[in-house]
Amino acid sequence: MAIKQISVFVENKTGSMVECTSLLAKAGIDLKAMSIAEEQEFGILRLIASDTYTAVTTLKDAGYVVNVKDVVVAEMIDQPGGAGDIIALLAENNISIKYMYAFAGKKSANLILRVDDPAKCENLLKQKGIKLIQESI
Repeated sequence: MAIKQISVFVENKTGSMVECTSLLAKAGIDLKAMSIAEEQEFGILRLIASDTYTAVTTLKDAGYVVNVKDVVVAEMIDQPGGAGDIIALLAENNISIKYMYAFAGKKSANLILRVDDPAKCENLLKQKGIKLIQESI
């Protein structure tokens, strides 16, 4: 089962992420992972939140453009080549990565993958013995 990732369009100016993340903090939302992709005038802030529904509602009520997508979160070995092994496995099995980002946990690292076929990706990773994070990171 994929994890829900929230994408928020934010203006590319100083303080715009502060406004967005402060709203979520006031709503009691814990951000488990976060990434920003910059464009000319807007950025895409990608979040995995402790409560997707409340986060999305809070942001939409404040006027943000929000999108929710499924992502696969794979636990990987936190050593050189850990991500590369997973990336190679997906390529060998014709699973296209649209984007990815990673974060280190307490005992391992986690790779967040937006792929063209999340179910196929999850099945492949499970078959290869790669632990998937299902609900809470």
